[in-house]
Amino acid sequence: MTEETPRKRSADEKRQMKSAARLFAVQALFQMEAAGQAVDKVRAEFETHRFGAVYEGDEMAEGDPNLFRRLLEDAVQWQAKIDQMTDRALMATWPIARIDPTLRALFRAAGAELMTPATPPKVVINEFVDVARAFFPEGKEAKFVNAVLDHMAREARPDAF
Repeated sequence: MTEETPRKRSADEKRQMKSAARLFAVQALFQMEAAGQAVDKVRAEFETHRFGAVYEGDEMAEGDPNLFRRLLEDAVQWQAKIDQMTDRALMATWPIARIDPTLRALFRAAGAELMTPATPPKVVINEFVDVARAFFPEGKEAKFVNAVLDHMAREARPDAF
């Protein structure tokens, strides 16, 4: 019996997998809050039933499982700190509890990634602005997300600016 060597992924494929992991992380964090589900249950569901799955003839993206897990775990671990950072970035009349739950999940996932130096903050901002566009293609949310994440990034990683 021979073992197949996993094929090397191109830089573009790796980038797409990371982008998909960010989108899946936002969806998973939303699901955790909306359904009151634990991180382990939601993580397993996404990795088993969403990464690369085919629904009605459409294949879902294959996300980077390591980034996905890290974003979920860090968002849960640092949720209070991330929420406080988000509150400071929002106008005083719009605390995080009052914003759309999808945006709340997005800020938590992005905040988790901003807390570690693995990815440059400008990349994190651009990636999550794209995620906002996926959820709100017609709205002004992408500009709002850009402004909030810029503020959060400057607080979390001032040395990068």
